Amino acid sequence: MCFKNTSPDPGKAALSIGLCNVNFLNGVPPSVFRGAWTTEYASKKWELHSTKQIDDVALSSDEKKTWDACKQALSAFKFTVEEEEKMLGKAFGQIHSPYWGEERKKEVPKYEVVNEILDYLRSLSLSDEDLHKLLKKFPEVLGCSLEGELKTNVKVLEKEWGIKGKSLRNLLLRNPKVLGYNIDCKGDCMAQCTRCWVRF
Repeated sequence: MCFKNTSPDPGKAALSIGLCNVNFLNGVPPSVFRGAWTTEYASKKWELHSTKQIDDVALSSDEKKTWDACKQALSAFKFTVEEEEKMLGKAFGQIHSPYWGEERKKEVPKYEVVNEILDYLRSLSLSDEDLHKLLKKFPEVLGCSLEGELKTNVKVLEKEWGIKGKSLRNLLLRNPKVLGYNIDCKGDCMAQCTRCWVRF
């Protein structure tokens, strides 16, 4: 059995002939190829659903107010409502983010926490325009620990590498994930690469 090509495009015809030869020589049923294509399609479909906005999250009225207050805190940086939803979703486990792996539990952000993080980032000489870029690249920063990660990591950058002031600002715009590093495997991999200093 062979794939039929009705396209006048010679490139597509060659692909079709190639598939026929593989099928004929190896006895591979076309359903195997179809299965592979279906899997690829399903994976793309999953991606689309995984970044879906947080419009169907079951929130109590109080949680909804808190969520909206956090979105309001982000509105200073000229994001769309959809971008604000997605950023908070990624930062607080409502949308899957590879950064967290499987460790992030779903939670509703607290306005005070989001505001403290934004204020701290501003104190690092980051303008609202800078913060727009940083949050776009690394929205998960909003879900990091202010004391345990952000402040600690800024101190590490200053003490170990002498990075502060303008150099720190430039680094954070280039690689904001450094703010969330919380492990140093020292070459002995612990499978938490997205949060490891080895990437620095």
